Order: sequence, then C-alpha cells, then structure tokens
Amino acid sequence: MSAYFADISEALRQAGIFQPTLLLDRDRLDGNIALVRERLAPGLAVRLVDKSLACLPLLAHIAGALGSSRFMTFHPPVTQAVLDAFPDADLLYGKPMPVGAARAALAKGGSGWLRVCWLIDTEERLAEYGALAAELGTELRFAFEVDVGLHRGGFASPEDLKALTIPRGLRCEGIMAYEAHAPEIPGLFGGEAGALRKAQALTEEFADCLGEDQRRILNIGGSKTALLHHGGVANDVSIGSAFVLPSDFDKPGLAGFEPAAFIATPILKVVEPVLPGPLVVSKTMQAFGLFPRRGCYLYGGKWMAEPVCPEGMKTNSLVGLSSNQQFMGLPAGADVKPGDYAFLRPTQSEAVLQHFGSIAVFSGGRIVEFWPALPMG
Repeated sequence: MSAYFADISEALRQAGIFQPTLLLDRDRLDGNIALVRERLAPGLAVRLVDKSLACLPLLAHIAGALGSSRFMTFHPPVTQAVLDAFPDADLLYGKPMPVGAARAALAKGGSGWLRVCWLIDTEERLAEYGALAAELGTELRFAFEVDVGLHRGGFASPEDLKALTIPRGLRCEGIMAYEAHAPEIPGLFGGEAGALRKAQALTEEFADCLGEDQRRILNIGGSKTALLHHGGVANDVSIGSAFVLPSDFDKPGLAGFEPAAFIATPILKVVEPVLPGPLVVSKTMQAFGLFPRRGCYLYGGKWMAEPVCPEGMKTNSLVGLSSNQQFMGLPAGADVKPGDYAFLRPTQSEAVLQHFGSIAVFSGGRIVEFWPALPMG
C-alpha cells in the first residue's frame, strides 16, 4: 500500500470509521482550487456546478476561496438548498426544466427563486415560460441554451434567436453554450483545439443576436474545457467535478490536478477464490487468466468508482458486482488482510458524493471534520 493510502487508513482508524465512506482530501482540493485561480483566463468568472459538488460546506469552501457567488443548478431540491445557504447567489439552470417543475418551485420557494435564471431551449418552452410569468404576475429570468457542437439540444442557429419574440414577463440574461464534446473530437476532425475554436466562434455569433442588456450571462465550458478558453466573448465558465477530479475527468485540460475524493471501505475477507460448481472450472479459468487466484470481499460495493488500492485490485466478470459484499480480484502476492481498507476513485462526483450521507474530510494526516452531503431529493 502506498504511503498516501496508508496515512488515510490510519486516519480512518483513529476516527473510528469502519464502514464505506466518502473521503475528501481537503489539501488536494485546495491545490486544485489554486490551479483554477492560476489558469482561469482574465475576464472569466467561475460558476460552481452544484450537482457535481452536492455538499453545502464543500460549495462554501470553494466559493469562498474563489470569491464566487455564481452557481449552475440542475435539481429543484438542491436549488432550494443553495438559495437558502447563499443569500447573494445567482443561479443558472444547466438544463431546461418542465414548466410544471418551475411553477411548483416558484410556488413553494417564494421570492428567492427570482435569483434563478431558467434555461430555454425551444420556442415552445419560451412560450410556456411566458405564460407562467403572466399567470404568476412576476418577471422570470432566462438564458437561451445554444448548440455549439454538442448537439444535445438548444437553438441550433443564431438565426433561430433572431426570429424569436420574447414574451412579456420574461427577461433574457444571456446564453449557455456547452462544449463537452470538444475533448473527444479526433485530431482528424480538428481535435479538441479545433472544436473549442468553433464553439467560441458560434458563441459569439449567438451573443451578437442579443441586445447589450441581454448579455449579462455568456456561459461556456465545463470542467474539462473551462480553463482552455482564452479570449472570446464568454464571461462565465462552469466548473464542478474538476475540483475533486473523478477519473472521467482525466483530460489534458486538467493536467496537474489531483484526485481529491475517494471511497474508502474495509476489506471483510481475503480468500483463495473458488467459483460455484466443480473445482476444475475454477482451475481452468485461473489457468487462462480469467479468474484470480487471490481475492477479497469489500464492505459494500457496486459504486461508480474504479479500484486504486490495494494495487492491482480489480472486479471480475465471472463473479459480478454486489452492493453488499463485492468480490475483488487481487494479485497473487498482494499483502492484504481483513480489516485493511480498500480505496476506489469515483468515476464521477455527481451522485457519488451524496451516496454516503456525509463526507469525511481529510487534512494534515487526519480526519478533521464531517461535511453533510445534500440529499438526493
């Protein structure tokens, strides 16, 4: 076991934690925050993605370090929690919500929801929200979702925006342009850099369709790309997962960032595994390298996460996954015993951070506090 995970293991024992736990390395988190501050282009503000950092103390820690009061939100119960916790926050929805969901949230949440900027992706939804504003006798803020290459929806052409008539009661604040496709574009088709240039150019074309009083929010980017934007018309980038770096975010745009979130769980059993049925089946599978000669069972399992410690630990398709006692194959010489901890790195922070109820915060070699995660709602 590496010295890093050995130190965390000792910290968990000293804190009396002997069950599956989401652990956050606050020192690494602070290092990632510092990299965002260092690499963020002048003129860009950070909008924190609440679904990827669904823990109010975590959001407050990052917001305080960056001096940010902007959030991108996705789910009304989380939106309400952020509105309550951050009285000066400005929230932009990152996906279009059914008008019924907006009506229900506005009815329950009161005037705080006037700090929310809704996302409009079609002419039909624009009309629906206009009717809602008239029904409620209030002004609703919104931004246009525009398609700059991801092709997940939104207005496909700047000409589409020019043709719109904004209903009374709605106030346009700007646009949201998301280009998560960029890191996946092969070099043959221009690669990431080419996709980002096209996205920036399209964003400018869409922004040119708006009046000067409609350009307060010109949002582009996500965690994988936000720090690659320099110049251009955008004034606002969204960052969430980058701060804790789950494995799906190991991209060139986040070079130098460190994983800061792990699932830690006790090892319950260490075994010389045998499949159900005749012993010869197991021996044959082992001879062909399809089944390990050594393994262990974890406390819990079936998480959206990849094993990182003990080194060489991996799932096995012949046994499958279990949310109760997950079998993991081990190298033949693995020095592992029951009571040791296994560590897995989340593939995403969205939902995973909320799975364990609270987050154990590790700093300076010990568990220093527990941060409650937001409920799924």
